[in-house]
Amino acid sequence: MVNQRLISEIGANIKRLRLAQAKGQTEVANALKISVAALSKIENGQTDINLSRLAQIAKYFNVSVGSIISKETTTSTSQNVIEEIAELKKQLLQKDAEVMKLQKKVIDLYDRLGL
Repeated sequence: MVNQRLISEIGANIKRLRLAQAKGQTEVANALKISVAALSKIENGQTDINLSRLAQIAKYFNVSVGSIISKETTTSTSQNVIEEIAELKKQLLQKDAEVMKLQKKVIDLYDRLGL
């Protein structure tokens, strides 16, 4: 019973990692050289996962094996991704504002030149 719960938690953590990185099951399954059905069974806790497969998955997602086993670490990884996305959105808005200012300057120059 305890083993099944651990297998289910690991599967759920793998799914969270996949979704946090906006990857589909087909993409991940192809990269791991397994079927989509096999990945789905892993994510849903329907199949046991061996250590070498766990290491392969950790390497693919660029995380430690421990972060897949530990729910807290996976959640913090997801939180880090969310924070990074928020920062990138902020930077993108700043760049958009800069582009708009430059466009206005170009339009003003055209107006001064009478073009």
